[in-house]
Amino acid sequence: MKYLIIGLGNIGAEYVQTRHNVGFEVVESIAKSFDVTFSNGKKAAIAEARHKGKSIILIKPTTYMNLSGEAVRYWMQELKISLENTLIVTDDLALPFGTLRLRPGGSAAGHNGLTNIIECLNTDKFGRLRFGIGNDYPKGRQVEHVLGQWSKEEEVILQERIKIAEEIVKSFTLIGIQNTMNAYNNK
Repeated sequence: MKYLIIGLGNIGAEYVQTRHNVGFEVVESIAKSFDVTFSNGKKAAIAEARHKGKSIILIKPTTYMNLSGEAVRYWMQELKISLENTLIVTDDLALPFGTLRLRPGGSAAGHNGLTNIIECLNTDKFGRLRFGIGNDYPKGRQVEHVLGQWSKEEEVILQERIKIAEEIVKSFTLIGIQNTMNAYNNK
């Protein structure tokens, strides 16, 4: 069984450790836990790991956030991975910081990366793990918040929450989305 795990983010030094790149941080943490590294591939940086008999392909799209769907579609087709075995890890402005919410589908909720993935796949029926980045910012400052660095207070909790996101992703590959939702969504 093959699984495709896509962490959303933007390439470039100016986006490293920004709230919008938390998807990259999660898949990087997973790669580190399996002692694998990313290499440059078509439309994405890619790493492959084995976990309890499963093949887990981690990607970080290099298309920038708003064109993430191009990388997702390409790698799903290239590796012949079904929607059921695909999981997007993304930031979510509507969730309080550190909240993790796994869903089997749904709207983009204003997230441009998810919007592009839905357009490219012609469906919203794919798993997504939303990582709450909070919405504690002054009116009109949404972009600055999303593309801003983590606060010192957030950094204290961030690595712990990334580790839990990593557990959720690994659980998804072992027991599926429904069982993983039951185990983690209300914690």
